[in-house]
Amino acid sequence: MVARRTKEEALATRHRLLDAAEVLFQAQGVSQTSLHQIAQEAGATRGAIYWHFKDKADLFNAMMERVTLPLEAATREASTTDEDPLAAIERVMVEALSLMATDPQVRRVFEVATLKVEYTQDMTAVLQRHRSARNECVVDFGNALQHAARRAGIELPIPVKTAAYGLHAVISGLIQDWLLEPEAFDLVPAGRHIFRIYLAGLGFDRTSAAVDAACKAAA
Repeated sequence: MVARRTKEEALATRHRLLDAAEVLFQAQGVSQTSLHQIAQEAGATRGAIYWHFKDKADLFNAMMERVTLPLEAATREASTTDEDPLAAIERVMVEALSLMATDPQVRRVFEVATLKVEYTQDMTAVLQRHRSARNECVVDFGNALQHAARRAGIELPIPVKTAAYGLHAVISGLIQDWLLEPEAFDLVPAGRHIFRIYLAGLGFDRTSAAVDAACKAAA
């Protein structure tokens, strides 16, 4: 029982440290936040931080892993479903954007990851994680676009990898603009409309009727 209680207390301390990091990173930026400040905010010792995390980059990546970010969720779903791959990306993208617009933690973490981090030398591991997530997303988008093009019997007007990078840029750029001023526009409907317009530019029929038909066929 003592060992179990100790383990539970250690896990609770870890979560307090990550909660504190989220708040401080959002308020003052990652580079301006010290591990000592995080420990103080969490009501823990500096030693407790090094018990749980190797350094600030390790803590940052652990913070990121507590939430599923929108693009990662969308591409993961699209790569594991039998339905129309573009319908799958749109469906999960809309769900994820809704979550970010309504869940304070998801919004806070994504704001930190998008607007409040500098890729300095001591944050190399964070940069590597960001690149890896982006690259995996682009690969999954490319596979989905290629599969969808074959299903639709069309040829993409640009190389599939270029189209995948463009789709990633459209969605991630939209999210970043929304985070700068959430009151400027509604994230979810804007995401849905822009997604469909981008795909229409590639030659896909993403009218409401076509999308609804694809969803019914997958049901």
